[in-house]
Amino acid sequence: MFKIFGRKSDEVGEKELLEIEVTEGVDCLGDFTFNFHWQHKGDKLDPSWKIPGNDLTFGEVVEHLKNKGNVRINGNAGHRLASSMGVDLQYFAGSGGDIPVGDIYVEGDVDTRMGISMTRGSIYVKGNVKEPMGNLVEVRSQKKGYRRFRSITDIATNGLGSDKLVGCQFAGKKFIIDDGTVKDTVGARLDVEMEIVKKGDVDLSTGILMRHGTTRINGNAGKNTGALLNGGTIIINGDTDDFTAIDMIKGIIIVNGNAGKFLAANKKNGMILAKNGSPIPPASEKPLQSEDQQLLIAQGLNPRGFKKFE
Repeated sequence: MFKIFGRKSDEVGEKELLEIEVTEGVDCLGDFTFNFHWQHKGDKLDPSWKIPGNDLTFGEVVEHLKNKGNVRINGNAGHRLASSMGVDLQYFAGSGGDIPVGDIYVEGDVDTRMGISMTRGSIYVKGNVKEPMGNLVEVRSQKKGYRRFRSITDIATNGLGSDKLVGCQFAGKKFIIDDGTVKDTVGARLDVEMEIVKKGDVDLSTGILMRHGTTRINGNAGKNTGALLNGGTIIINGDTDDFTAIDMIKGIIIVNGNAGKFLAANKKNGMILAKNGSPIPPASEKPLQSEDQQLLIAQGLNPRGFKKFE
């Protein structure tokens, strides 16, 4: 079942509200990619599928958010809540850019990977959020009883406005994240000249689909670091897991450690500097040039021990 109606001056604001009743955590609610629909072609999730226990479809939830309506989940949310929320995906005949969206309110807990690659909107949660979460930081909530989360990319692109960060600092062209959480997709789709610095380890797909700016991780990173990188710079002051620079288009990836196996799989262009790694042919290890050394020095790194993979 579902309800959709207007709200005036209540805890979820004045936008049109869609309510979803759930008895257990449902994965991929508000997921603009529908669990990467282009990979499975609807075998795992399709916009036309009905949400368990409800009359509305997964696609109707996304369209409601695109129309700047709010969504309230009465219960727990599963994995991948609000994945890529705010992205007008080209796969679904969109522009590929960001669009304004409504907000999501969760009356219970949220499972892992909430807000991966998210670029717009806010998520309000009454319960607990399981890590790793996505491309999100917490800001002080104006709604009593809820924690509020915004996209890292949204803040870097559009600023804080009147919001106050929790465990982070944002000033000028630098965004320092020191909130003690493990995140996926930090800096996803960043397209402005901003430096994002995350203190501590991260998980999947750091800097995925970046075009400009710098994402620096002072710790280790998980798989798919720099996936589909299309410009800008990613710096990992530690090791990365496998498939670093997969499908990389251009840009710079620096790993001050081991870049893992299957490095540069299906890489098109761009530069990879790392101390170790096992590249996929035709990518191979090359000696550093003087300009590579200068690049590392400019980023505060000692060139000794680095190798080039291209």
